[in-house]
Amino acid sequence: MTTSPLIYPFTDLPPAGQRFKVAEGVFWLRFPLPFALDHINLWLLEDNHGWVIVDTGLGVRRSREIWQQLLAEQLDGKPVTRVIVTHYHPDHLGMAGWLQQQCDVPVIMSRGEWQLATSICNASDAQTIERFKGFLGSHGLQGEDLAKVAGKGNGFRRVVMPLPERPEFVGEGDMLTINGERWQVYIGRGHAPEHLCLYRSTDRVLLSGDQVLPTISSNLMVRPTEPDANPVTAFVDSLTVIRDALPEDTLVLPAHGLPFRGLRTRINVLLDHHAEQLDQVQAACRDQPHSAHDVLPVMFKRTLDVQQMMFAMGESIAHLNCLLEQGRVQREDRDGIWHFAA
Repeated sequence: MTTSPLIYPFTDLPPAGQRFKVAEGVFWLRFPLPFALDHINLWLLEDNHGWVIVDTGLGVRRSREIWQQLLAEQLDGKPVTRVIVTHYHPDHLGMAGWLQQQCDVPVIMSRGEWQLATSICNASDAQTIERFKGFLGSHGLQGEDLAKVAGKGNGFRRVVMPLPERPEFVGEGDMLTINGERWQVYIGRGHAPEHLCLYRSTDRVLLSGDQVLPTISSNLMVRPTEPDANPVTAFVDSLTVIRDALPEDTLVLPAHGLPFRGLRTRINVLLDHHAEQLDQVQAACRDQPHSAHDVLPVMFKRTLDVQQMMFAMGESIAHLNCLLEQGRVQREDRDGIWHFAA
């Protein structure tokens, strides 16, 4: 089946600390990230006599410096009224507590994201290392690679503190009124437990966070605290709801990459990608039993650094768990390592 290419209406990138208008009352901010994925898109929404911030950047000094400049120079003298966090990952949540303190405003997020964030932050470095060592080791990651991946301790806590206090919770089907207009909440799953996506029907604008990205698929990671989770099915099911509810010409404002139109086209590509990944992993397990570590070269055709290795292992386990739940593979413990056979 031939699919239409995505349409990118904006190709000029806003400099860090500058806002760029992409829709009525909606402005694009772009913050740097110190990873292979080197940026995150944040959003400013006009709100009567103030501004709503959607997502906040990684909790590091460079983000704080950019926010200080933005608050002083880019808000036309109007105050911040609310901060909305799409999900718990540090590049989205990281500066929310700081912004809450600086601007004395409420933070809005889903209950599931808040619960997971606080749970992760409450774990000590030693607990975090032990959990990841046991979990990833049981899926075949061994030796120096395991020590590097698990040995970082609780890095999450260091880039999200302080957490916001007493956030306000919203969920599926809720409506947020911003600047007199209604934004409907859709919940994405798989990449995060209850990822907020916000849709304004008057001009078909979707703040998609990490749930729908234009050129890459969101990481679907199984965490040590939920070792049998199936984020692949959760991701596919929630994407299908969004695809069937919203029009193709929706202006999608993603957390990474360029704004685009072609929502249904892109979601169909993502669904096909994960179906293909499942088929490839099942085929490998049919040839011989595989651990999640054995499956890495099947799913990833590049050299993985330490950070990528952790995400890749989580995604490999996710696809194996999905196949297991679907009855397409069986799992056997071999000397303390899970092996999957089709």
